[in-house]
Amino acid sequence: MFALLIYRIVLLLFLPLVLLALLFRSISNPQYRQRLSERLGFIPKPYKKNGIIVHAASVGEVIALTPFIEQLLQTYPQLPITLTTFTPTGSAQVKKQFSSRVQHCFLPLDILPCTQVFLTRLQPKLMIFMETELWPNLINQCAKKQIKLLLINGRLSAKSMKNYKKISPLITPTLNRFDKILCQSQDNLTNFIQLGANNEHCFVSGNLKFDISINTNILDKQAQLTKLLPKHRQLWLVASTHPGDEKIALTAFKQVKTLFPTLLLVLVPRHPERFNSVEKLCSSDGFSLVKRSENTPIESQDIWLLDTLGELMAAYSLADIVTMGGSFSQIGGHNPLEPALFKKPIIVGSDMSNFTEVLKQLKQLQGIIQLPVSYTSTGQASQLAEMVIKLLQDTPKAALLGKQAHQVVMNNQGASDRTMSQVQELIS
Repeated sequence: MFALLIYRIVLLLFLPLVLLALLFRSISNPQYRQRLSERLGFIPKPYKKNGIIVHAASVGEVIALTPFIEQLLQTYPQLPITLTTFTPTGSAQVKKQFSSRVQHCFLPLDILPCTQVFLTRLQPKLMIFMETELWPNLINQCAKKQIKLLLINGRLSAKSMKNYKKISPLITPTLNRFDKILCQSQDNLTNFIQLGANNEHCFVSGNLKFDISINTNILDKQAQLTKLLPKHRQLWLVASTHPGDEKIALTAFKQVKTLFPTLLLVLVPRHPERFNSVEKLCSSDGFSLVKRSENTPIESQDIWLLDTLGELMAAYSLADIVTMGGSFSQIGGHNPLEPALFKKPIIVGSDMSNFTEVLKQLKQLQGIIQLPVSYTSTGQASQLAEMVIKLLQDTPKAALLGKQAHQVVMNNQGASDRTMSQVQELIS
């Protein structure tokens, strides 16, 4: 309790700085200064109470949770389902995916007055967190109010566990306030227990991110994008890029174009506030570019910048090769299962620490190519170019790679059903 008290005091003292940080970030993304009252726990309209709250931090989590949320809506039509996020892009994804079928707001800052107001207004029966989203103050308050607590898709890498152990007096009691912790794999479960979680409350349920499917929304987007694409050109899609990723991709692209001059590079920055800077980078490197937001058909341009939200899944379906951003530095990679759903050959960098178990399974079935460690961007670019060229030259190999990746997705579906059964136990 002493560690929690110190945590509360520190966060309360830093509240002005946190708000300033949000305002500073809003310089590049104005949405961060909108709906600030929700960050303080004040929900702007009278939402229904006594339901289920599910927290999904950002876009990736919302997409991963979609099958599970659909099951919640079907199983509990009489209960209000509130889906919270922390980022504006996550918020936009919720609205696109579910419209008014769920209640939506930002999760408040983990500060006592803010979380108190939030819980008083919604008074949930059950609060669900995902992966490593641990909010000590909010979780403690839920437990005190006898609100059931569930952690789903639990993920705790060895690196994260090492960091959490440094603040174990705060984290271990937080874990033990959960009624159940559902983990992606046995390795993750072991790490949670080593961090102090009660082993009687920990279960392996599988990874929700495998439970993806092709829906009508994706097919509609696919049709819209297809109209803008030339039929004769191959597409190399580099998804969810972070600073540094684009430079590696552009350097590799120059090398690939010497053999495949008509190849179209599709760049998809992870964060909308970087759309403009990525556009300038492409232009400064001498490439011609079309932005998706312009809704202009592509002709002879080198690059298509996907500067819209909610269209990446559809774009995967149109690519010949996919490279996942965030895997060339210390980000830890992004979800390779989404392109695998479309049987696409996938190339990733050396850092996929956020998807250790997924990567392991993809490698076992030879459904992914991971580049070796290289300590220079030039070296990474050369490796990437070499692999893209090989796959473009050997289309049967590329097709087999995508087929085996798809098989991994199919082999591991079912986590949503197992998670739902645990929800039903807690609700009953």
